[in-house]
Amino acid sequence: MSDSQTYKVIRREDDRGDIARIQLVPENGAALPAFTAGAHLDIYLPDVDMWRQYSLCSDPANTDYFEIGVLKDPNSRGGSKAVHRLAVEGAQLKIEGPRNHFPLDETATKTVLLGGGIGVTPMIAMADRLHALGKDFVFHYCTRSASVTAFKDKLTQAPYADRVMVHHDDLDEAQRLDLTRDIPAPDADTHLYVCGPQGFMDWVIGTAEAAGHATANVHREYFSSDVDTAGDSFEVECAQSGITVQIGPTDTIAKALAQQGIRIEVKCEEGVCGTCITDVLEGEIDHRDQFLTEEERNDMDQMCACCSRGRGKLVLDI
Repeated sequence: MSDSQTYKVIRREDDRGDIARIQLVPENGAALPAFTAGAHLDIYLPDVDMWRQYSLCSDPANTDYFEIGVLKDPNSRGGSKAVHRLAVEGAQLKIEGPRNHFPLDETATKTVLLGGGIGVTPMIAMADRLHALGKDFVFHYCTRSASVTAFKDKLTQAPYADRVMVHHDDLDEAQRLDLTRDIPAPDADTHLYVCGPQGFMDWVIGTAEAAGHATANVHREYFSSDVDTAGDSFEVECAQSGITVQIGPTDTIAKALAQQGIRIEVKCEEGVCGTCITDVLEGEIDHRDQFLTEEERNDMDQMCACCSRGRGKLVLDI
């Protein structure tokens, strides 16, 4: 059942790097729903008929408004451009959430936040929360140059500004992020959080895990993914509905089932948001998503129906 609500844009600031900072409140004047650091909003964009997910960068203690930051990405499929076009002051947007698939472990004794570009947004909310808790943390923010570094005003004025390390690709090597120097030694109570472009995330995650950090302590959230949904044909049986369909080389499970009247809710279409997670009763899954953990993938009992495929026949619990 949808929990969508209409929100109104009360303020918009076009920040450095083509990033729009957008503040939202419920249109009906209702109280702002509580959220935890790492949460996101699902925003419906009617002119492109898309749902897209944007991390909350406002302080979880702030009950006045939600704030998101949206990069106008020239390589996107139209979502970010639509937000920049639609989210003007006074505009109304259909929103679901907040939801949190990237929660902060507040019991950690040391936390390292690593944001690349627009991936900084959930890190800001996490830093606000960690500071409020009096926790030990450090915040690394990587951008191409100072000219595209959004949120600079907030971070330089934050009460934890001394914990924020900003790294620019176009300046000397000494100030760039050096994972061997900037990530602490592995420890059961040390947690890392990373969000940003896929190459940046793969580098950070791979280096951290190679250094001995437990996979469970290296938290990640992909905001987009270069997913390849094509592959060999396979069969899907829906155990509850009794329908069996053939998934062609360029079909996805969600699209093929929709043609048979079986709707799986899909939002990102890239395997990053988890909306389309579907239980699998039998069969081998060819996972293509960036949402499930390796442990969850190896269980072979759930999949992202928007992009993942089967090797042979799959039986789904729908």
